[in-house]
Amino acid sequence: MSDLSGRVADSTGNWVDSHAPSWARPYLRLARYDRPIGSWLLLLPCWWSAALASGIAGDVGSLPLMLTLFFIGAFTMRGAGCTWNDITDRDLDASVERTRSRPLPAGQVSLAGALTFLVAQALVGLIVLLQFNSFAIVTGIASLVIVAVYPFMKRITYWPQVVLGLAFSWGALMGFAATLGALGPAAFTLYAGAISWVIGYDTIYAHQDREDDALIGVKSTALLFGENTRTMLALFYALAVVLIGVSIYLSGAGATACVGLLAFAVHLAWQIRSIRIDDAALCLRLFKSNRDAGLLLFAGLVADAAMRAG
Repeated sequence: MSDLSGRVADSTGNWVDSHAPSWARPYLRLARYDRPIGSWLLLLPCWWSAALASGIAGDVGSLPLMLTLFFIGAFTMRGAGCTWNDITDRDLDASVERTRSRPLPAGQVSLAGALTFLVAQALVGLIVLLQFNSFAIVTGIASLVIVAVYPFMKRITYWPQVVLGLAFSWGALMGFAATLGALGPAAFTLYAGAISWVIGYDTIYAHQDREDDALIGVKSTALLFGENTRTMLALFYALAVVLIGVSIYLSGAGATACVGLLAFAVHLAWQIRSIRIDDAALCLRLFKSNRDAGLLLFAGLVADAAMRAG
């Protein structure tokens, strides 16, 4: 059994390592609370859609509560998703340098303990989901099928990032469902744009493990695109900007939302220009920077919603 306070190889110097109780650290690492970037990336499409839907409704009175619920739900369900992913990938993770120190392959958490923790997180997520209307509850539950199958996709297709996009972009539907009780063209277009964004940034992330993945037979768009990554990144990021722009137009949002979209686009262009696929540290920094890109877009959308409601 490994030391319960042992750090994960690609996550050091964070609050979990330095302040969390020793008994809780393996579970917090299992849920990735030592690396919250994924939770932010899951959250941002929720916030985008909530802001756009509030603008359509002309009412931002319930928006602060909705943003808070989405924040709690995204961090909880991303933790549950990572726990499920680590349960299914525990043997593969043991074969990859960057992931072999994760709690399950390192022996810091038992399989039974991980399953119990998964159920506990799912129950918290359910409590959050039950705060919304019935249409939003059904919409949220529908995402679980995609979440369940995602970990297996890297074994059968070079496009697991598409399935991740379907799961991580689901929040683009949830804001409309929770605010308007319906889904329309603006919601589905935002969802498609978010999927394109996820494919782009997760391709960057996957380049960290490209060599190990090739050795153990795990597939990814990073392996598929190879030296053409910059071109494909430009394609998917451009598609994301266009589709999100169409959603903004269909939502009736104005110039302030477009300014947010422009800032988002400039940030993505900087990532495309900066990427060097053989520099793992740079790939990780660029991947993490997508939180800032998403927040820039959100700032424009929420400001526009406030202006329309006023």
